[in-house]
Amino acid sequence: MQNEKQAVQRQHKAEHKSHNPERIEILYQDQYIAVIDKPAGLLSVPYPGSKTKTAQSVLEELLRKHGAANTRHRPFAVHRLDRDTSGVMMFALTEQAQTKIMETWHKMVTERLYIAVAEKPRQTDLADEGTISDKLAQNAHNVGFVPKESDTGKDGKTFKTEAARTHYKMLEKGETHVLFELSLDTGKKNQIRAHLAFHGFPLEGDKEHRAKTDHFNRLCLHARTLEFDHPFTGEHMKFEVPEPKTWRDFVKKGDFQPKKHETSAGAKQKKAARSRNSIKGVDLGEKRLSRKDLAHMDFIERGKHRR
Repeated sequence: MQNEKQAVQRQHKAEHKSHNPERIEILYQDQYIAVIDKPAGLLSVPYPGSKTKTAQSVLEELLRKHGAANTRHRPFAVHRLDRDTSGVMMFALTEQAQTKIMETWHKMVTERLYIAVAEKPRQTDLADEGTISDKLAQNAHNVGFVPKESDTGKDGKTFKTEAARTHYKMLEKGETHVLFELSLDTGKKNQIRAHLAFHGFPLEGDKEHRAKTDHFNRLCLHARTLEFDHPFTGEHMKFEVPEPKTWRDFVKKGDFQPKKHETSAGAKQKKAARSRNSIKGVDLGEKRLSRKDLAHMDFIERGKHRR
């Protein structure tokens, strides 16, 4: 009976609150690992030369406050989420745990699910469910993308690519957006964003992949579920933090922004701007100009008009 209880999935569910880029929630912690809910806008780990706060540094601060961190017992990265991606993330708490987790990651992790809101194209080659396996490359700004055969870097050489596989399912299809559930066989940088954008579905708020809408003032990508066998105890564990409910509601409703009626003052300003541009632009010969207009022109422009 005890073994059956230990085999039951441990699950954490919480309503996703408005994100604070410097605050994390610890979902689980023992002597080996910590599982957190990372907000959007917070780097997972530092990069060389950076002094900004990260999920790793914030977690370490929390552990120190509770007397649970020292030089040997502190957060060590085992995987990452993009800065603008929110959701469930794991850290090792010793170097030994880090090594074991990274060596057995694909075996110990049984499920990682992401939820995303993406813009809906008029036409697409994607079925409602399937796998995307386009190879990925990194551009000069270290942003992942799917290169075309004709794409080359600044040096004229073709981009170096890596294999990547993304499984997807369209959970909700609206008139303007789609709610996706996704899982990864590979964890390449910007993998979900690059794969969906290449097939015409840039994520809501993803300006790097040419999204046209940003209704939530953030990238709409959320790591909802992390399920794994504990690397030291063997206990099966599952942590889940739902995406904001507003995402599905938004997809169902659609992004139909009503056109704003132009005020009389705005119309006058536009008319005045068009008048100024007509003097400076290329349409000088299309109408008769006054002496006042001619006075603002240089000698050459006045000569052209008089011809």
